[in-house]
Amino acid sequence: MNILILGAGGREHAFAYKIAESKNCDQLFVAPGNAGTSQIAKNVNLKVTNFAQIKDFVLKENIEMVVVGPEDPLVEGIYDFFMDDSELKEVAVIGPSKRGALLEGSKERAKEFMMMYNIPTAAYESFTPKSLEAGKAFLTNLKSPYVLKADGLAGGKGVLIIDDLEEAQQELEHMLMNSKFGKASNKVVIEEFLDGIELSVFVLTDGKNYKILPTAKDYKRIGEGNSGLNTGGMGAISPVPFADETLMKKIEDRIVKPTIKGLQEEDIEYKGFIFIGLIKVGEEPYVIEYNVRMGDPETEVVLPRIESDLVELLQKVSEQKLDEATLKIKEDSAVTVMLVSGGYPEAYEKGKEISGIENVQDSIVFHAGTAESEGKIVSSGGRVIAVTSFGKDYQEALKKSYQNVDKLHFDKMYYRKDLGFDLA
Repeated sequence: MNILILGAGGREHAFAYKIAESKNCDQLFVAPGNAGTSQIAKNVNLKVTNFAQIKDFVLKENIEMVVVGPEDPLVEGIYDFFMDDSELKEVAVIGPSKRGALLEGSKERAKEFMMMYNIPTAAYESFTPKSLEAGKAFLTNLKSPYVLKADGLAGGKGVLIIDDLEEAQQELEHMLMNSKFGKASNKVVIEEFLDGIELSVFVLTDGKNYKILPTAKDYKRIGEGNSGLNTGGMGAISPVPFADETLMKKIEDRIVKPTIKGLQEEDIEYKGFIFIGLIKVGEEPYVIEYNVRMGDPETEVVLPRIESDLVELLQKVSEQKLDEATLKIKEDSAVTVMLVSGGYPEAYEKGKEISGIENVQDSIVFHAGTAESEGKIVSSGGRVIAVTSFGKDYQEALKKSYQNVDKLHFDKMYYRKDLGFDLA
């Protein structure tokens, strides 16, 4: 089987790493890919939202499966594009339909879905430029801190958590009236703040059947102790130590099952991954958000822990026969540490030569923002490299990753040295 992965980050390198292991994979392509994917697959210069260009490539190379990494092509309807085209409809597309992708594409839609199917989540209201003053008034009825979310896609950066009421009201105005997050903040969801510890649960579904994948916890803030600006993710740990059998049963019964039931009741085509961002408040799980694809850097710890043939699992998803598949998970813990460019998540420089990758032992190096230039591997993004390791527990895995991080170097390289600090 010839397979095309769409995307260019650490998530897509992790998919390529896992898919390349499969006996069912003949040729593997990644579009556009990075310097890491080029070592195990063939990179193709395609834009992930240029569906006509993707169609031409799929037909030319006899691609039988397309695995969609990022959210943009899903929200723009790549699944529907394939299913509506007589030349493409037999190609297995791993990702939801456009209607399914709205669970990530619109925060308001996600909240309405959760309310409809009694899925536990924070109370909320939505506001537009016309209802700005009502939004400011709504904030006065909430307790600090205040949570403001751009309704649309904002590259993982559209959520603000603010302690001061006046500042929250100013930021609401900035989002709605001055397009702080572009079109994404034409509508803003304000919700109550839930105080607890976060985790992510990943579900693979064919729209009817589902498998719960390994749990993970990522670290979004740039600074140690979860301080500073939000990033795309500074590292991740799997499994989550506090996600015991009791909590996981609550999550499955109260959240996963009603989510799948909602997809079925609304007749939504959904063949792919659901990333459920959760918060544990006391002993109870609440949904913070849905994403309609795998997370990054969580994919770099979740996929390496899957022992089953990933392509076989994805084939069963495309055939809506996931109930026939067996999911085997490694007992070992996995940890990934993200190395980022100096200045990230604000302004940073690209093109910094990366050295020491060949010295890494007993860990997996996933490329996130890398490129090849004049025979060298250089940085090309804010998040550059993820170093994933296994261990009997997350502390042992973390120690291995940090030991190997010390072997890597690029100018102004930065990483968090406190991953797992909140789990001890």
